[in-house]
Amino acid sequence: MPRRDWTRDELILAMNLYCQLPFGRMHQRTPEIVALAGAIGRTPSSVAMKLTNLASLDPFHQQRGIKGLSAASAGDRRIWQEFHDDWERLSAESEALRERFQLVSPIDGETNSAQPVEFAGATEGVSTVKVRRAQRFFRRSVLASYESRCCVTAIAIPELLIASHILPWSTFPEHRADPRNGLCLSRLHDGAFDQGLITFDEEFRLVLSPMLRDATTNGVLRHSFAAFEGQPLRLPNRFRPPAEYLARHREDWFRS
Repeated sequence: MPRRDWTRDELILAMNLYCQLPFGRMHQRTPEIVALAGAIGRTPSSVAMKLTNLASLDPFHQQRGIKGLSAASAGDRRIWQEFHDDWERLSAESEALRERFQLVSPIDGETNSAQPVEFAGATEGVSTVKVRRAQRFFRRSVLASYESRCCVTAIAIPELLIASHILPWSTFPEHRADPRNGLCLSRLHDGAFDQGLITFDEEFRLVLSPMLRDATTNGVLRHSFAAFEGQPLRLPNRFRPPAEYLARHREDWFRS
């Protein structure tokens, strides 16, 4: 049988799954890989190999010496770059393709209730649908990258976890769906991060604002924040947050 090239839609679906599947599950027996293979008429091993090829393009894995098969095609590289150039558009497009191919089975880290997100500029109708698709993609991708654990406390209950934006959703539309702009935080730590009560330094260590430190006489706050002060966050398996994103948070939103 002659080799069949991957179409753009197939590559978009593969990249979508690469972003949203926990790194340790990229093998041919994973149900989500089997489902995608069936939907696009390929073998599970072919889809698993494609995800490995995409992983080889991730700079974070390259820095750690994890190169995978290093057999990424020109098409793989184009789709990788297309996502990175416009996460919001490609995330919405890839989620629409998942719906079209009826790939609706839950991916790890997704809960039944959507995470509320405020956004500007979207009206009811097509714009709202696109925003919700991007929101869904962002949450799944961030939680998968952090193995569905709070990067501060290691809490692993998805219902208590938030895909927290480092650069605010409403202010930086170009980074709305960028998984690198996300931290997996518990609801308590997400609230503190959003309000500038905590941040992370150049070594990714937790920093408390003076206001929060003064309040740690409260037992709950002491165990939730003071106990982790100065400790580095748990880095994700991919899409490591850029230092400049966290620097912007320290400079513009942290209550120092």
